[in-house]
Amino acid sequence: MAKKRSIIPIETIARRILLIRNQKVMLDADLAQLYGVSTKRLNEQVKRNRKRFPSDFKFQLSEREKSEVVAKCDHLKNLRFSPVLPYAFTEHGAIMLASVLNSSRAIEVSMYVVRAFVNLRETLLRHRILDQKLSELERRFEKHDEDIQSLFHAIRQLMTPPEPKRHRIGFILKERAARYGRQRVIGRQKA
Repeated sequence: MAKKRSIIPIETIARRILLIRNQKVMLDADLAQLYGVSTKRLNEQVKRNRKRFPSDFKFQLSEREKSEVVAKCDHLKNLRFSPVLPYAFTEHGAIMLASVLNSSRAIEVSMYVVRAFVNLRETLLRHRILDQKLSELERRFEKHDEDIQSLFHAIRQLMTPPEPKRHRIGFILKERAARYGRQRVIGRQKA
């Protein structure tokens, strides 16, 4: 069975997924382009079906967020001069948009949008797992570094020869040492 070619590559859709307010979202202009409708028509459908779009499905960007997004994304340069603040749709909002628009292209593209969100989620998970493993390896190697340093220190101590015992220069007498500076007591008198 021949593999069906996608309308829009998932990578293209994934590049349009942005992180705003700690949520992965797509802007209304991008979704309108993907679904083959104008942004104005897309927003009209959203306004007609407000009950289908709670705050966790869509939110409107602030002026500051809009300027940041326009500065980061070259394909949104037309948005810079728009007086209207754009809407950002989460994964669930993008799916709901396809059902509201109710066109065959919107339904087909929504599957690719969902796949792009899923791919992004899996990629982030893989990166998180990889980051955890790297942190664990760093901790292990730090401990190993300390152990290796102490091992080198011990080897260096073993490699340095002990200092030889120094023999005193001069005569070595095997007599008892004289008692100088001691007072002898004779009877009760001091000598």
